[in-house]
Amino acid sequence: MAKASLTARPSRVHGIPSDNGETSIPNLFPATPGPASPADAPPAPAKKKARAPRCVSRFEREARERGYRAIAGVDEVGRGALFGAVVAAAVILDPEKPIRGLNDSKVLDAEDRLRLAGEIKRKCVAWTVGAADAFEVDQINILEASRLAMRRAVEHLQPAPDYLLVDAVTVDWPVAQLPLIDGDARCRAIAAASIVAKVHRDALLDRWHEVFPQYNLASNKGYSTPDHRRALAEFGPTALHRFSFEPVRLANLGFAWWSNYRELRATQGQLFANQAGGGL
Repeated sequence: MAKASLTARPSRVHGIPSDNGETSIPNLFPATPGPASPADAPPAPAKKKARAPRCVSRFEREARERGYRAIAGVDEVGRGALFGAVVAAAVILDPEKPIRGLNDSKVLDAEDRLRLAGEIKRKCVAWTVGAADAFEVDQINILEASRLAMRRAVEHLQPAPDYLLVDAVTVDWPVAQLPLIDGDARCRAIAAASIVAKVHRDALLDRWHEVFPQYNLASNKGYSTPDHRRALAEFGPTALHRFSFEPVRLANLGFAWWSNYRELRATQGQLFANQAGGGL
């Protein structure tokens, strides 16, 4: 008897008859598919656009439900500018006199802001404006100057507010407060303050443009635009520019007008502590 070969396979592959009578051998080892080409790949799902926040009166309504009556919205404008004051406004809206179209002043065009500012002033319970000038910005930094401008606006409101809705920060004022991130786009009282402050500051910059036309302040409103930076490079800064801001320092033509923020704010008693009587 013949010995079986050690290399013989123990199984057979049976052919499959085709339509023409021939036998075909199936492919038992199909090629492994490679990675799909970009054209064959399924399209990536479209990213959903973030929904813009709605500017609503919910925050004022919730404060009234908790017993507060004089609810003021507070906001500032001009924090990022290179020139001039940072301006804040405080507004107490009248819930019986709704105002359509309130929104963040940055998304409104100039004509709508001007119209809304007039309507806010006519219909609100009270409104005020406060500011901190460029010298104060350079002394205490722009954040603290913004809070100072807000406090100055709040302290002159009549009637005095018993609750504050503030864009992002708190105010040094002894009443209950709610800071809201993106408050000028979410809260109608803060949006109203944003509009009043923006219109007021824009009017100031229009007047300063008459004094310093080379900086094009009527157009750029003191912000770090290409035309403003070119004017700084050519003419240098004015005394009303913010020297604590780098573009102004770089254009300062070698004069060290600003070195650092003032760290300590002495009280009047401290200033005169060495004099007889200890103060004024």
